[in-house]
Amino acid sequence: MRLLLVEDEVDLADALADGLRREGYLVDVARDGASALTAAAGSDVDVIVLDRDLPVLSGDAVCRTLVGQEYPARILMLTAAGTLNDRVEGLDLGADDYLAKPFAYVELLARLRALGRRAQPTRLNAVWEFAGVRLDVVRRVVERDGTPIRLTLKEFGVLETLLAAEGGYVSADDLLNEVWDEPLERTRGVVKIVVHTLRRKLGSPALIQSAAGHGYRVGTI
Repeated sequence: MRLLLVEDEVDLADALADGLRREGYLVDVARDGASALTAAAGSDVDVIVLDRDLPVLSGDAVCRTLVGQEYPARILMLTAAGTLNDRVEGLDLGADDYLAKPFAYVELLARLRALGRRAQPTRLNAVWEFAGVRLDVVRRVVERDGTPIRLTLKEFGVLETLLAAEGGYVSADDLLNEVWDEPLERTRGVVKIVVHTLRRKLGSPALIQSAAGHGYRVGTI
């Protein structure tokens, strides 16, 4: 999952970015509101962690602009002002969640996980099809050329994520963020094993390709 962290306090921004990257997130950092809008326009961001008190352009203005543009990312607003009225104001601007400073890092992670699960609502009722493979998200059914394929929950989640990328590469870290909730299982080796078994179950010709430094994708040679 890709995050845009918008925070003008350099030490806090650097500490948060380092910690979130260790958790497996892809993190871009902007130091002011104008830079945040430029960064958001230039990449596919899932969640924006947005400080409310920013130079050049306030966090409120950034939030209003993104909501007005129907930008698809979820917005988690951060602020040193934590009164009820402040929270209401932030949510009324269109933010999806609100966290007052100082906050516990574990709470930030929990909020990000929750927002990440809501970041792509169009996938909830999707049916994905590619090269004879059909995945029905609602019925949780996978077929290839009309033949049902029984997958584990992790295999199903990996296949759904790869199909949703529509031929683009998905890194192992992104797969971990999308599919795995259990911290003890969140290793790239686990992803490799699940992809291996998924390839075998999908049969020939192989549809899941891998490339060092890029990750995995669905495609045909």
